[in-house]
Amino acid sequence: MWAAIALMMVTTWSACSKNEDDTTPDNKNNELRKISLTRAEQDLVNESNNFAFSLFRQVTSDKSEIVSPISITYALGMLNNGAAGETQKEINKVLGFGTAGADSINAFCRKMLTEAPTLDKLTKVMIANTIYMNKDYELKSDFINKAKTFYDAEPETRDFHDGKTMDVINQWASDHTEKMIEKVLNEQSFNPDAVSYLLNAIYFKGTWAEKFDKDNTKDETFKGYSADKQVPMMHQEHEFNYAETDDCQALCLPYGNLAYRMTILLPKEGKTINDVLKNLTAESWERYQFMDRAYVDLKLPRFESTTDVGLNDIMSALGMPRAFDPYLAEFPNFCNVPTFIGMMKQVAKIKLNEEGTEAAAVTVIGEYVSAIEPSEPQHVQFFANRPFLYVISEQSTGAIFFIGQYMGD
Repeated sequence: MWAAIALMMVTTWSACSKNEDDTTPDNKNNELRKISLTRAEQDLVNESNNFAFSLFRQVTSDKSEIVSPISITYALGMLNNGAAGETQKEINKVLGFGTAGADSINAFCRKMLTEAPTLDKLTKVMIANTIYMNKDYELKSDFINKAKTFYDAEPETRDFHDGKTMDVINQWASDHTEKMIEKVLNEQSFNPDAVSYLLNAIYFKGTWAEKFDKDNTKDETFKGYSADKQVPMMHQEHEFNYAETDDCQALCLPYGNLAYRMTILLPKEGKTINDVLKNLTAESWERYQFMDRAYVDLKLPRFESTTDVGLNDIMSALGMPRAFDPYLAEFPNFCNVPTFIGMMKQVAKIKLNEEGTEAAAVTVIGEYVSAIEPSEPQHVQFFANRPFLYVISEQSTGAIFFIGQYMGD
């Protein structure tokens, strides 16, 4: 199986509180479709991609990592309809929507939710949102309407002290990520006194446009930062879109009918992932969407990795600290008591092999009661036998669904 999945969860708290089968279709009758954006909408996507790179610079470590920035946009975008004042301004700015505001986030999320799953018959994309509400509190009617209208989120009221709610939330995550992420909450992260849990799940399963032959996969040395190790290295030679910068080699591996792609950024010898990351912006990312063709001798590891990351400190550092402050958070349009974000986390996972990629992410937010021109193809080697970055994106908009790094661990 091949897929990528991300789960994001946001937990809200009261400010008053002290505390696949083998019958994969082919590309026949699988015409490439595009998402149509206005110039203003494309500008917002570009700024949203800037958020993606800023987020990953905060997350990156010496381990393999994967996150879904668009999953965070969904979870926060939904919650943002309950925000006001400086809190809402900070959320808008961090997500890259600035003065365009909550309505623009809603419209973007709605367009991607309805159109992204329809672009490629060989790529499965699922986007789901939900809200679990503590029975002791009540959502505002306008917030419910926007959650349903833009996010297809149907709030469910539960007794958080019933001993079952955590399992219900985990089952929702599993159901909406094809069982890739079976647990997003545990006894330490679930709080029965929370006001609500808002969740977004992203699931992606793409078949390579050019699959790898399993017979060509051999164990080879991967040069990690701290130690070398043997990894299953896939191998093929084919024409791909390719580019080079002073810091890295860049390669585009398309899925299915080319609506989705994985872009791999391989630091050159003597360079690091951080050298590449520091120069990644929406502008430089846009240039990677228009690479020249090259005949590539490609080696790429088969791998899996999972990331479980708390986002409170990361999102605060990116510029939205008020939302996490029980005394300063402003969510007057959310529910019948003042709230703040008590917990925000994401669990993401990727499986990459000869057939393609499977990825998923779930983001959870818990609210607490508060206070170029083509040229003749060149021949190049692209041996991903050292740490590299990868990005899974939608082709027509450049919107980033997942960003990660593989370190050989």
